[in-house]
Amino acid sequence: MHRVILIPLLMSCALAQAAPTEEEGAVGHDDMTQLLEERGVISRLGSQLKLARSNVGEKASDLVMSAMGFLGVPYRYGGNSADTGFDCSGLVRAVFEQSVGKILPRRADEQAAATQAIDRSELKPGDLVFFNTMRRAFSHVGIYVGDGKFIHAPRTGASVRVEDMRISYWQTRFNGARRVPLPGGDTTASR
Repeated sequence: MHRVILIPLLMSCALAQAAPTEEEGAVGHDDMTQLLEERGVISRLGSQLKLARSNVGEKASDLVMSAMGFLGVPYRYGGNSADTGFDCSGLVRAVFEQSVGKILPRRADEQAAATQAIDRSELKPGDLVFFNTMRRAFSHVGIYVGDGKFIHAPRTGASVRVEDMRISYWQTRFNGARRVPLPGGDTTASR
């Protein structure tokens, strides 16, 4: 029991160090990779980041790296920026807009409606994962990063972090997976 609690706690504490400070400003893909390496995030999350880099297209890799740049940003209901904080759908919207230029709807249920349903077994980094956390379908969203993990803005008092969707809490609330279509018929998960 202690191990189950300790691992996520240590992971979230370590990940909180990954958010860029105001002095660091906006960073590009290569700069973000270097920043994450310097802060030890890449070594801690090695398997899912390696998976994102090697098994998916450049767009998905950029998207996952962009999302990782927001680790540690505080949750804020209705929030849609790193400066003020994010809620779940605000994080997803910001990541997609900044990394691939796709503007998604604002709410999680609207994001589900605007994307292509896929089977859980088809998940690739960059896909969206939806959960029923408020007694209604598609009330929470995150971005799949690989190896059964997703990045999201969980709740008030918490920060953007990576969690394992195979733990009981997320498994019982899983609503479905979606793939985001991009201009030209491409998707974020395309190779």
